[in-house]
Parts: sequence; C-alpha cells; structure tokens
Amino acid sequence: MAFVPPPYPHDRLGPVRAAAAAVPGGMVDASVGTPVDPMPEVVVRALADATRGATGYPATIGSVALREAAAAWIGRRFRCAVSTDEVVACIGTKELVASLPRVLSLRDPSRDTVLYPAVAYPTYGMGALLAGLRAVPVPVDDAWHVDLSQVDAADAARALVLWLNDPGNPTGATSSPAQMRAAVDWARRRGVIVASDECYAEFTYDADGVAAAPVTALAAGRDGVLAVHSLSKRSNMAGLRSGFVAGDRSLVAYLGEVRKHGGLMMPAPVQAATVAALADDEHVDEQRARYARRRSVVLPALEARGLVHDGGASTFYLWLRDPDRARDGWAIADDLATTGLVVAPGDFYGDASTDHVRVALTLTDEQVALVADRVTAGIHA
Repeated sequence: MAFVPPPYPHDRLGPVRAAAAAVPGGMVDASVGTPVDPMPEVVVRALADATRGATGYPATIGSVALREAAAAWIGRRFRCAVSTDEVVACIGTKELVASLPRVLSLRDPSRDTVLYPAVAYPTYGMGALLAGLRAVPVPVDDAWHVDLSQVDAADAARALVLWLNDPGNPTGATSSPAQMRAAVDWARRRGVIVASDECYAEFTYDADGVAAAPVTALAAGRDGVLAVHSLSKRSNMAGLRSGFVAGDRSLVAYLGEVRKHGGLMMPAPVQAATVAALADDEHVDEQRARYARRRSVVLPALEARGLVHDGGASTFYLWLRDPDRARDGWAIADDLATTGLVVAPGDFYGDASTDHVRVALTLTDEQVALVADRVTAGIHA
C-alpha cells in the first residue's frame, strides 16, 4: 500500500489563523516555536567571515573545529566527556529525527518498531512511518514522563530505538538524572538504542523559573545512546540549520558514513558559525532570561482567562487546558483566536493530549505585551 502522508499539523490551522488575522491590529502567532530574537553578533561575524572562502565541499561529519566545539560544550554544560569521534554534524535536527529510524533499520533490519512519548514532537512518529516501521507511542504519567512499565513486552522486543525528549516539547517537563538513567537502563537491557532529543536543554528552569542544570542521556554512558542537539533554539540559528549528534562511537561512525553517501553536508559557513556559537555562553544566558521574562507576563494573563498550565517549568512553551477539561484544544484555540492569538491544539502532539494547547513564547516583547492586554481585557483590539 502506498504511503500517503497526513496533513502537516500546522497546515490545519488555516481557519484559526484567519479568525486571528481579522482582529484589529492583526494576529500574534504563538503556534510555532520559531525564534524571533536576533542571532548573536558573534555568530553573524563568523558566518560572514567564513562565507568568503566557502568554495569547496564541507566535511559531512563536521569539521574538526565543529566537533571539538560540540564536545567542549557537552563537557562544559553536562559534565560528560565525549571525543570528536563521538560527534557528527547534521543539517538542523529535524532531518536527523525524521531519517534516523530508516538509517538505523538498515543497520539492524531485525527490529521494526520505534518507541516515543505519547505526547511529543510529531516527527518522532513520522520518522518511523517514513521508514516503513511501526510507530508505538509510550504512555506518559501525570508529570508527562514516559512510563516504560506500560510498554508491551512484544513491542519492547521489536524496538529498534526509543526516543526521549528532555526538556519536553510540548510539555516543558524535565526528568531527574535518576529518571533519565532509568530510561537508558531499560533500553540497554532490551538492546534498544536510545535517541535523546535534548535541543531545549539550555532552557531548563526550576519551579521558580530559575535556570537549572539540564540532564542528558549521556550521563548514563555513551553505549547505545545518541544525544541530539540543535543550535536553532539555543542560538537563534533556526534559519541556518545547525545541529549535531553525540554518543555511541560505533553508531556515530555509522551515521557519518551513511550521511557521506547521502551528501548531507552542513554548509561550511554554518559550521564556522556553529563553532562560534558553541564557544559563547553569554548570549544563551541572555536568551534564557528573555524567555523567563516572557513567561512571567504571558502565563498569568492566560491563567486570568481561566486556563491552567499543567506542564513543566522548562523550555519556552506553555502547556494549557481548561481546569475541568470541558473543551478540547481546538475549542480553546478558537477562543484565543478571537483575541488575535494563534496557538497549537494539543492533538498535534498525540491522541493523549487533545484537551491541551501549546503556546510558544517565541514572541517579541511588544507581542508579549499585546497578548497580555488582549487576553486579559477580552477585547479585540
């Protein structure tokens, strides 16, 4: 049977966008977590300087400088040691997430199942479908962590890869180091590769909104683990498409060889910009503070409108629902559209979250102020 892809989630928002756009002053789109703040000047300079000499093909696996910078950042941020041979570049991380099941299934065709959180970034499941594999969501507990005790033994035996995501999109939930280690141990006992999407790691906060230490699957050891990282959120480089994978040496080498044959090369100027970005923590501290400030304005405004955030304190997303769960996510999205605000209904992230909406705080300070005024006043101005 031919594979027919479902509608892309955000393409379903047409009527919601139209309603929001009709509000005097226009819509504020908080449905997509795309950065709006300036790219760091250190990145802009490195990109411009490297472009002048970018006449040859770049290294598919990433330049030595890029892999050294990535390894140094992991050591600095997570206190985990990785070598340059345990890092490979990718062109942003979405293409890696979408293609990883297919690539790993070529290495081990005996396993045909991809496990991923039941409330999650939809590309985890789509990557399985694009590979012709089984996509099996793992139930989550009340704190939005995967509950691996609920995985059927037959599915576990067939599992090729287990996706983890910490901090989580869309929920903002974070695991403790012990919880992360337990998930890795569960997978290792069953011969399942762990793919840990940690692209929001720099935006880990405690319950008071204070910056907190992130967790990584690499802390449980590199064997059978791939940690996926992106510069899109950390350094506002979404338009450049920069990311990398670090972990198990043999898996990283395998990915590198496959990617060489596929010509999957991060452009040389982007590699140079990545080196500069990873070496600089100051701009990340500033961005982390920006999102915390925006959360402190937008969340109380939406709570005043009667919504409840029952996700975690991390990332730059709010995970909202009605207190009594009376409405589904689309009804909440329709209501917020009357104030000009566009949000993502929870069914974008799985059948277990249809009563929620996700609000991205990737808004300018001016948009944040406008959202707060509109949703609390309940007027269309």
